[in-house]
Amino acid sequence: MIALHRDCLRNVYHKTKSVISMNPFHHFSYYSAFSSYLNPFTINFKPKQSPFGFTQTHPSYIISPSAISDQFYCISFSLFYSSRAPSRSFRRRNNKRLKASRKPVLDQSKFEKAVSQLPPRFTAEELCNVMILEEDPLVCWELFNWVAQQPRFRHDVSTYHITIKKLGVAKMYEEMDVVVNQVLAIRSFGSELLYNTIIYFFTEARKLTRAVNIFKHMRNNRKLDCRPSIRTYNILFTAMLSRGRDSYINHMYMETIRCLFRQMVNDGIEPDIFSLNSMIKGYVLSLHVNDALRVFHQMGVVYKCLPNAYSYDYLIYGLCAQGRTNNAGQLCNEMKKNGFIPSGKSYNSLVNAFALAGEIEEAVHYLREMIEMRKSADLITYRTILDEICRRGRVEEARGLLKELQDKDLVDGHTYRKLLYAMEDDFGE
Repeated sequence: MIALHRDCLRNVYHKTKSVISMNPFHHFSYYSAFSSYLNPFTINFKPKQSPFGFTQTHPSYIISPSAISDQFYCISFSLFYSSRAPSRSFRRRNNKRLKASRKPVLDQSKFEKAVSQLPPRFTAEELCNVMILEEDPLVCWELFNWVAQQPRFRHDVSTYHITIKKLGVAKMYEEMDVVVNQVLAIRSFGSELLYNTIIYFFTEARKLTRAVNIFKHMRNNRKLDCRPSIRTYNILFTAMLSRGRDSYINHMYMETIRCLFRQMVNDGIEPDIFSLNSMIKGYVLSLHVNDALRVFHQMGVVYKCLPNAYSYDYLIYGLCAQGRTNNAGQLCNEMKKNGFIPSGKSYNSLVNAFALAGEIEEAVHYLREMIEMRKSADLITYRTILDEICRRGRVEEARGLLKELQDKDLVDGHTYRKLLYAMEDDFGE
């Protein structure tokens, strides 16, 4: 699209007063910025070359002003583009407008149908049953507000809970926040299940600070059945462990997880296997493998629950990441002795760690064991073990291993050629 002349906008501005009584596009008759689909006042638009080098519209194809005097029209300046990227504030405002325009609209017929299902003097239990069967969260939200205005009716824990659950599943977090504020305004109100649901959806909305504030409200609640339970702590552990993959970020959140775990134990809540595995995983991701081993060895001794497959997998991954291959191998043997099968991630970690440590035989052993257990290795694992074999001058052995992997249909043709060409480029024929 050809850009308009610098004086074009000035001409448009000075002639806006007379634009109603004449063709509004006559100012642009010598410019090619307006095509036939942009100008509603042209019929069978045919461009004509002017002697000044601009494309103009033939006057015979312009509709007379009297024919278009009753039509609504406007001149859009969206044709003028800028080479500069939009600012962050503009993108934020634009996204907010786009989000507001995408908000669902209430289906009035569904709302009236839901209201008609309520008896004349309905109770909170009857309202809860109607809202459970209603699939539209916007109807539930409108119904929640409508019944609050009815005389002799008060919401109870069940109606608050089902409303928060419906809005949270639909990701209508602004509306859910309004309902949560109503719950918090009532003293000594709620239940453990209600507050756990609120915390869960706040963590799903990445509002971790808000979730922690709800947790503090639970601890200060006078009702004993509203106090945090092991489920509450597990929700918070999961949310904090999923905040990022960077070890520094995991280290920062691990301090909070450690304080929460200590607080849970001091309150007399017995940790379960999920919370202990969360501690092991958090220590591993924050590179505190010795602390993870300490928690692991306390399982079955200090705490009642025994390690499961996830406990071993997290530790094997952490030990291999630090190059502690002997400890990782011993833990893998103990895991298999206890009847657990290492995951594909554990096998990949073992093969990579042993190969990088120069223990090629052990790496090949775990690779063959991985194949027997029908666990899939990734491209990095294959590349690592083949490169380490070639670095020790055993190129033919590496080629034989790659051919064996292809014969067993463990690598496809594309992966085989990629690995083979990489060996030839790095280590020659």
